[in-house]
Amino acid sequence: MARFVFITGGVVSSLGKGLASAALGALLQARGFSVRLRKLDPYLNVDPGTMSPFEHGEVFVTDDGAETDLDLGHYERFTGVAARKTDSVSSGRIYSNVLEKERRGDYLGKTIQVIPHVTNEIKEWISIGEDEVDFMLCEIGGTVGDIEGLPFFEAIRQFSQDKPRGQCCFMHLTLLPYLAASSELKTKPTQHSVKELRSIGLQPDILVCRSEHQIPEKERAKIALFCNVRPDAVIPAYDLKSIYEAPMAYHKVGLDQAVLDAFGISPAPRPNLDRWVDVEDRIHNAEGEVRVAIVGKYTQLEDAYKSIAEALTHGGMANRVRVKSEWIDAEIFEREDAAPLLEPYHAILVPGGFGERGTEGKIKAAEFARTHKVPYLGICLGMQMAVIEAARNLGGMTDAGSEEFDHEAGGKRFTPVVYHLKEWVQGNHKIERNVGDDKGGTMRLGAYNANLTAGTRVAEIYGNTAIDERHRHRYEVDIKYRKALEEQGLKFSGMSPDGKLPEIVEWTDHPWFIGVQFHPELKSKPFAPHPLFADFVRAAKEMSRLV
Repeated sequence: MARFVFITGGVVSSLGKGLASAALGALLQARGFSVRLRKLDPYLNVDPGTMSPFEHGEVFVTDDGAETDLDLGHYERFTGVAARKTDSVSSGRIYSNVLEKERRGDYLGKTIQVIPHVTNEIKEWISIGEDEVDFMLCEIGGTVGDIEGLPFFEAIRQFSQDKPRGQCCFMHLTLLPYLAASSELKTKPTQHSVKELRSIGLQPDILVCRSEHQIPEKERAKIALFCNVRPDAVIPAYDLKSIYEAPMAYHKVGLDQAVLDAFGISPAPRPNLDRWVDVEDRIHNAEGEVRVAIVGKYTQLEDAYKSIAEALTHGGMANRVRVKSEWIDAEIFEREDAAPLLEPYHAILVPGGFGERGTEGKIKAAEFARTHKVPYLGICLGMQMAVIEAARNLGGMTDAGSEEFDHEAGGKRFTPVVYHLKEWVQGNHKIERNVGDDKGGTMRLGAYNANLTAGTRVAEIYGNTAIDERHRHRYEVDIKYRKALEEQGLKFSGMSPDGKLPEIVEWTDHPWFIGVQFHPELKSKPFAPHPLFADFVRAAKEMSRLV
């Protein structure tokens, strides 16, 4: 039966609970334990699928088709454990489940209340799969004191009482602000955060204190005294140059040992940290630099493309180069010539997105990459724009476009080279969708198989002709244009197993130009870079030697 670690945060948000949870998971793995990480979010959206990337950052998609918080991407990247639908839950999902049960009559006429019905639902969710792993790490979103988070805090309080003594541990992240005027760290915000936590029945076993400055021993002792924790359980968390330094940094200050001590695990298994030593070596001992232009529409918030940025970093590790990713708003190319802005880069990546805004700029970026022989990786919408560019400029279809943009405008302006996907096969089932369906959770989501054409570049990169990758889209390239486009040299090198849905296209006469309908960035890890990103950066490295 699993031991549970509940990770909470206080003072301010964005302290790095997700990163600390992921790093802890990696450290427990290094000591030989199996882990699973879970995110409990207090917002009322059922999932983040319909939330703006500007506000929430990217949506991370699991193999089994869940749209989840981006923290699950950290969990996967650090542990290699594939997340599931059950590893992400929101207040919206919890309340939805409770109300569905009430409508079915599952509560037998009882008055439905936050306690016990909502808290019981949360506890049931936390318990899923508890017999499968040694440690279950559960991160609670938001900060202590948030009104929407109270049911989750109450649920984990009850959960810890339901379990045998010593099976649950509480880890709390706080901020130690530094006041330049008095040249001192202030511990009072941490004290008040813990006081707030204790007022709802939770006593932290471990405090992780974020600070821009070194925390003196006397300050750690003061925090331990006033917050009722052991001095060696006050863990400093300093800013790092790379998030992949976190496992080693937390190990050096004793986070994993503090967790094992909290559970009374002694003697503790010795950790094997070779994997993370190698990762740090590749980060700090790069042998060159490549510049990659990411031409997107959510460039104001880097977290909107978090997995892409990390996958490029992983590709750099594979090639021992530093990848300098620079974000360019696609709309700029609708007003200016793309060439002067894109010429300094060694490669171009066009990511996914929704809606027409910025798409003409993405098409121009694809055209520049094709005509100037610059390595190009188009992901989801980035592949669709590359196909539309080919149809317009080489296939004679000057009005080529996407049905998505016609729907937005309320009329037919384009020849729909990209169309609304109405049905597809998932496992042994046929899925059907209509344009007017609900937006949330109705796309082609999760892992699907694809067959690659032998002898193509992608088959060479993957070293296989059968792959599976994660999808998140509701529009597809129309297969009826395949012959016309292949006559121009745009090879449809990856297809769905039934041969109806294009998964990958590539230019046969180009050094490196690939578009994929799926999201390869979601499966990349620092110790196992995705082959497409590793080879894309390799091509960029080759280009850097030519310019």
